[in-house]
Amino acid sequence: MKVTDFDFELPAELVAQHPATPRDTARLLEIGATLHDRTLRDLPRLLRPGDLLIYNDTRVIKARLHGRRGTASIEVTLHKRETVATGSRWRAFARPAKKLKAGDVVEFAPGFVATVAEKGEAGEVTLDFPLGGEAFFAALERHGVMPLPPYIRRGKAGDKLDESDYQTIWGDKPGAVAASTAGLHFTDRLAAALDAAGIRRVAVTLHVGAGTFLPVKVEDTKDHVMHAEWGEIGSATAAAIEATRTAGGRIVAVGTTALRLLETVAAATGRVDAWSGETDIFIVPGFRFRVVDMLLTNFHLPRSTLFMLVAAFAGLERMRAAYAHAIRERYRFYSYGDACLIHRADGT
Repeated sequence: MKVTDFDFELPAELVAQHPATPRDTARLLEIGATLHDRTLRDLPRLLRPGDLLIYNDTRVIKARLHGRRGTASIEVTLHKRETVATGSRWRAFARPAKKLKAGDVVEFAPGFVATVAEKGEAGEVTLDFPLGGEAFFAALERHGVMPLPPYIRRGKAGDKLDESDYQTIWGDKPGAVAASTAGLHFTDRLAAALDAAGIRRVAVTLHVGAGTFLPVKVEDTKDHVMHAEWGEIGSATAAAIEATRTAGGRIVAVGTTALRLLETVAAATGRVDAWSGETDIFIVPGFRFRVVDMLLTNFHLPRSTLFMLVAAFAGLERMRAAYAHAIRERYRFYSYGDACLIHRADGT
């Protein structure tokens, strides 16, 4: 399909710069055969007892670093961890990458440095850090900045509020460099209301990479290559999914990250089994969904892989109509914005 098929005009003032307060007061557009304007607090009554909510328990690390190579200022955003025997190796986007070459040392703080192992394309570099394990993540916590997407405007030092605003209440496995933004809407109060309504929930882990912010630069979707991300589904989660499907309950993915991981694992057999590994699944209209019946997600960028995914899930014309309605009704868009509850076009 042509990438222009997924384009739309969005007024800049609808791009949210901060989340709703409290989080569960965000607006919710229910998208099925018809559209319904709701709020996140309506979610427990929109689901059924026996439905299974699947969320991503990844935790965002402070992956944006400012440093120097000699006298040159360098900004890097870590996006994918590589396996090494000692220290830490990360693929990262660097600005300006033209000032870096293999062997250069970038200092981010005293005792916190990285060596450029290699240069890739489109501003990507591979960095080797002498620090590893907990010491590395502690250094990130001290010296890094939350890696907000480029459409959220912050100064170089960031905003301290983002350190909590850009984490979900379930995030406890460090490794993501972007939030599972659908999960940002949940509060302890909303979780308790879901419990009371008989809606169960289980976790998967997908460490979201900064590649999620990269624009699609090709003209045809068949030519786009996704960045790989690491994920894991535990045996207890796999068993809960199978039990829910057997009992007639619905699988409700909290966010496109959870959906992509579930559909990656189910692509071969239709089942979700315990699994860990990397996924670069790219979902466009025509994709056959095997697991997820409903999707809770935010409003996405035009021409983005995520808007392509929701168009595959609900139908392109339905999503175009839903986004046009959301723009008319002044919904707030993107990571800190409002949400959609989408029924799969061929499902419930």
